[in-house]
Amino acid sequence: MNPHTLKKTKFQWRLTPALSVLSAAAVTKTALVLAAIITLLALGVIVGRWWAEHPATDTYKVANPQAERRVLYWYDPMAPQQKFDKPGKSPFMDMELVPKYADDGDDVAAVKIDLAAIQNLGMRLAVVTRARLDTSVQATGIVGFNEREVTIVQARVGGFVEYVAKLAPNDVIGSGALIAEVLVPEWAAVQQDYLALKNLGDDALIAAARERMRLAGMPESLIREVASSGQVRSRIPITAPGGGVVLELGVRPGMTLTAGQTLARINGIGTVWLEVGVPQAQAGEVRVGQSAEARFAALPGETIKGRVTALLPSLNDASRTLRVRVELPNTNGRLRPGLTAQVNIKGNTGNDAKSVLRVPTEAVIRTGRRALVIVAEDQGHYRPVEVTPGREIDNDTVILSGLSEGQKVVASGQFLIDSEASLQGITASMEKTSGGAAAAPMAPIAPIALHETDATIEAISATEATLAHGPLQTLAMPAMTMTYALARPELSRGLKAGDRVHIGVRETDTGLVVEKLEKTGGGK
Repeated sequence: MNPHTLKKTKFQWRLTPALSVLSAAAVTKTALVLAAIITLLALGVIVGRWWAEHPATDTYKVANPQAERRVLYWYDPMAPQQKFDKPGKSPFMDMELVPKYADDGDDVAAVKIDLAAIQNLGMRLAVVTRARLDTSVQATGIVGFNEREVTIVQARVGGFVEYVAKLAPNDVIGSGALIAEVLVPEWAAVQQDYLALKNLGDDALIAAARERMRLAGMPESLIREVASSGQVRSRIPITAPGGGVVLELGVRPGMTLTAGQTLARINGIGTVWLEVGVPQAQAGEVRVGQSAEARFAALPGETIKGRVTALLPSLNDASRTLRVRVELPNTNGRLRPGLTAQVNIKGNTGNDAKSVLRVPTEAVIRTGRRALVIVAEDQGHYRPVEVTPGREIDNDTVILSGLSEGQKVVASGQFLIDSEASLQGITASMEKTSGGAAAAPMAPIAPIALHETDATIEAISATEATLAHGPLQTLAMPAMTMTYALARPELSRGLKAGDRVHIGVRETDTGLVVEKLEKTGGGK
């Protein structure tokens, strides 16, 4: 045997057992892989069966969490007070109705704002306070003449002007100042007759002559002067019966006068009138007889006291203010017509003033039809509340109804909250505030235009009614079933579900409100 062949044979003998061992290991590994695959397939079958037995409802809930939420009603964000019992197109706008869900919050009349949003808005709160109402009125006034002190100087008889004093309109003269000297021939004749009869010594004739001078228009002072002096006074002096400003001077040298002709018009300046323009919102606080204090820029540091003497019947057309007349003393004639003054008309102050609620004026939202404030409640909730505002005092507004002392209201950023409340269908009510204070309804200031139709009551309470009504032709609104707010609780008296009624609704900035609800028939 070839030695090389022998070596090869021995090597093959040694390699064969090793290959056998390797082949066995490969078979075992393949079996394990197949077993794993079979196990995975079995698990897939089990999972598939379980998935088939459990529909994708939970998956739908995750994808659409609103699918199982209970809907209270549907509404139009542009008219949120109108509630619909089913979805569809809004009768007011070309848009889909929005659902209102039961789990939107425990209080459907409040809106919740996130704390981060509040900080971003820079919201500022103010507390409703109670304070005594000072009814004093601050206004401005202009000094004018006291027209009750006007004096008219006239010629009692015809004559001729001989002399005129050096005067001109707007001159200030004293009482008894000479205005002119007039030659009166008629008076000269009766004086001569009187003096002639006086020399005769007949008392009866003397008395008759004296009476004739009086009837001729001679003043009593001139008659006494003629009687005592025995001289005829043909040139008669005309003097000012009282001091003041010469408003009109109608006499010149050489003029011929007739009886009753006006020579001068003089206005006294012992007192002056201050015409004060009181804003019409405060006109009800002013009364005749109230004391007033006036401060003039021309008299710094000095206060002049007077009183209200008249409330003029008409308002100033330009400023729409009540014209109030205050009479002031004019010591030494320092107050000149045309001067302006800051006037304080005294009202009830201190313990005499009534207590009222006040909020910052900027917290009141005025829509033209009503006034709202946003009340801040716990846990970031905000409620729009309708209020009845009163007069404004400095930076505050008096609240006559709708709020309670201690409540917090939004003083800045309230317009955004009001918009959010409108989008969520939240409306303000005057019935009760969160503090439980009842509020009086606001009376209409003008006749209300109503839109009328016939309806059947589906449900009714003291505050609202669900009505299945016919078309509202004047609103181009089709027949439908809707829930409307009632303007007054008494509208619901004697009515129940199923009654046929004739309704009248009016438009407000929050939607339609029932103003008329008349029963026309009983239930079917």
